[in-house]
Amino acid sequence: VIFLLTVFMSQAQTKSFLDLPYLEVAGSADTLVTPDEIYIKILISEKDTKDKSSVEEQEAKMVNALKNLGIPIEKDLTTSDMISNFRNHLLKSKDVLKSKQYILKVSDAGTASKVFISLENLEISNTSIDRVDHSNLEEIKNIMRTKAVGNARARAVALTSPLKQTIGPAIHIIDNEAYNVGPQLQGRVAGVVIRGASVGKLKEESPKIEFEKINVSTNINVKFTLK
Repeated sequence: VIFLLTVFMSQAQTKSFLDLPYLEVAGSADTLVTPDEIYIKILISEKDTKDKSSVEEQEAKMVNALKNLGIPIEKDLTTSDMISNFRNHLLKSKDVLKSKQYILKVSDAGTASKVFISLENLEISNTSIDRVDHSNLEEIKNIMRTKAVGNARARAVALTSPLKQTIGPAIHIIDNEAYNVGPQLQGRVAGVVIRGASVGKLKEESPKIEFEKINVSTNINVKFTLK
């Protein structure tokens, strides 16, 4: 009985909603933000040094270089498990080479540029931009939602004014969540444009790394009652 009553009430509400005169409009808003979380992927491998320098030795040099740049490695440097080709060379222990992958987080393009230069000077050149993000992305999304709803209401007022009608309360809101929060990837390094030097010439001149801004956009559909 409770189930049947619930279904009946739901159907009644739907019917009353459809019976109301209403206006449906869409509102959108977008903005561009500069990423403040840049994640750099670093791969240290004994193969890159022709087995002349161990992973541990390279790691110690890298950590020291990052500390000299003022980067809090305890917080911003993470690593995966050490990888080796031991499985493929069970009978050739001298051919076992180790590698280790890290993810370093920096807050701006200038620091990222300094990291690339420092690591290149240490002959650690297997680096790339893994991804970019913004620390207040959710807050920015909510600001865009608010603006989108405001734009929807302004559009509804513009549509009804010539008809000598007014809009009432909103009776239905849909957040489409069609967010475009990723930068366009261009060039050899994902998400960045390097100007002034190639990766192989980092020792000679300082590159200017420019990150494309993150586009945050949203679309909202709102139904307003008509008076």
